[in-house]
This record gives sequence, C-alpha cells and structure tokens, in this order.
Amino acid sequence: MPAAATTGTASAPEDRLHLMSAPTLLPEPVRADALAQRFGPVLAGLLDAWLEHQGALLAIKNPGNGRYEFVNGAMARFLGRPAAELRGCSDAELVDPALATAWRAAEQTAMAQAQPLHSEHRFEWAGTRHDYRVLRLVAEDAAGERWLCSLWTDQSAQRQKDAQLRNALEQLEQQQRANEKLRLELADQGLRDRATGLYTRAHFEDQLNREVDLSAREHREFALVLIDIDPFNERVRELGAGAEARIHEAMGRLLRGNTRAMDASCRLDERLFGVLLSGVGLATAHSRMEGLRRQCAAQIVVLDGQELSFSVSMGVASYPHTAASRQELLAACEGALAEARRRGGNHLTLASIRFEAG
Repeated sequence: MPAAATTGTASAPEDRLHLMSAPTLLPEPVRADALAQRFGPVLAGLLDAWLEHQGALLAIKNPGNGRYEFVNGAMARFLGRPAAELRGCSDAELVDPALATAWRAAEQTAMAQAQPLHSEHRFEWAGTRHDYRVLRLVAEDAAGERWLCSLWTDQSAQRQKDAQLRNALEQLEQQQRANEKLRLELADQGLRDRATGLYTRAHFEDQLNREVDLSAREHREFALVLIDIDPFNERVRELGAGAEARIHEAMGRLLRGNTRAMDASCRLDERLFGVLLSGVGLATAHSRMEGLRRQCAAQIVVLDGQELSFSVSMGVASYPHTAASRQELLAACEGALAEARRRGGNHLTLASIRFEAG
C-alpha cells in the first residue's frame, strides 16, 4: 500500500487489509488463511494497485466506534485529508451530519448480519453529486480482532453510459416511429385529394366493394351518402377559383369532423362527395348527415376579408334495405340526390326502402 495510506504501526493495517481481502480473491477450495500467510504482501500490493486503477475507495474502521483505522489513497482524497490524519476520525467529524448518520446506519446493518452488505449512496457533498455502490463486511484479523471494511465504487460514469444508451435507444425508436409514420403518410397521399384531404374516388370504389362484401357475409347494414355542392352564389362566382378552393377546404374539414375512423369520406369529382358509413342504418345516417347539411349551410368561409357561404344537397341510401346490390345502391343514392336537387338544393333526401313480396 502507498505510504500515505498507512498510519501507526507499518505492518498492522496491511496485515489486516490482506487478511480481510484475500477471501474475495482466492478460488475454492484453497484456504484463504494459508495463502494469506504466504502471499499476504503480494495480494495486498495487487489489491492496492487494482483499487487505485479502478478509483475505488477502501476504508477499514473500528466497528465499535466507527473510527477510521485505515484508508487507501482514493478514500483520503475523497475525504479531503491526508491518510495519516484520518486515522481515529469518525464520519461525524468529516462530513455533513445527515451523511454521517446514513453511513453509520448502513454500517450497523452490515455488522448485524453475517453476509456482506451492498448499499447504494447517492448524495451531494462539497458541491458535487456522488453516486456510490458500497460493499461492507466485518472480518477478523490474525489476532482475532474484528474490523469493519468498506469498498466504495463510483457508479456515476456507468450510470451516465446507461443513460446515454437509453437515450440513444429512445432516439432510435422515435426515428423508427417517425419513418413508419412518414411511410404511411406517403402511401396515404396517393389515395387523398390534396385540396380537401379526403380520399379519392379509387379509395371510395375499394371501400364500397368492401362494405358490400362485409354486409353480405355478416348480414349487417351500411349507408351510402352522395353530397353535391349546390351552385355557387354570385359572390363566390365573382371571386373565382380562390373562393371555390376555400369552400372545398371547408367541405373537407366538415366531412372529416363528422365521420368516424371506420367511415370513408371521399371526393368523387369537382363538386361531388361520397361518404360510406360503416355499420349504420338509414335512420342513423339521416340524423348524422342532416346535422352535417346544417353545418354546411351555417359555415362562413372568408377570402380577402369577404364572407362566403355555401350549401349542399344530399342523397342517402342503405344496404340492403334500399338496394340488394352495389349497382342498385348507387342508383338509389343518385336518385335520392337528384330529388334533393330538384327540391332546390340545401336538402337531404332518403332513398325509398324496398319491399319484397312474400
């Protein structure tokens, strides 16, 4: 051990050190006491070099009064005094009372049990944040005298590495989620109309076929709604394409806000929109779409400081109550929409429910 780490009789602390440390380094079934007698100084020197390389803090105390008998160089530097001055000192004389109390409590626990005690101490002292894992055990020297040994290893660097690894993994996961979201968005963009954010006719056709198949197999109903923007008033016509684009944007927002994730709201052409309401009957579809029609009529769109308004006509049909096939459903819905237009627009019309003989 370094000269600065020994006090009193030169051989006594080293003898105690290697006697207590040897059992942790020797394989079974070799007896620790036999090797300690022969190789004690060698093992003590090896342990001292290893502890210094690891930056570990070693202390040996009198278990009765908690006063230091021996410290290595790292512990002396940690406590801020030369090793020679630390012999006979207690923690209460060296550190804050709260720390001294916590350390003494851990020492008393170690003395009360036969097995080594592992503890973690996280504290702030002298303006620095510390994070130590401490191994404490009580051992006897050659004279049969008991000593409390503690080995402190700094966990700050390892915990910092663990935190950096966790952050790196979290960033990787976030990047993967962002990439997946972008992939889905790019795939979805091919099916959406840019002006309204609604699905295109191609998606509408696919969803309509899907709903018909599901209804036929599972004997459930769904509703089809065709929505036509009524002829624009004179002010909208005067403002031209910009005003029409604002109205289309508003129409897209209203449709998205009034449909569920399982529904499909689509733009079919310049002024025509289609909505598939999954698992919804004619009465429910009428109630929901009538609310949408009223919202459209009350919606105010602003362009260049001018307020614009619009209205829509709607035709609603359901499968299988108003039609027995995809073609019949479309025809029934188009007929209902034509009737709404004939009534002057800003109107909702339901397709007639078919009745079968027998």
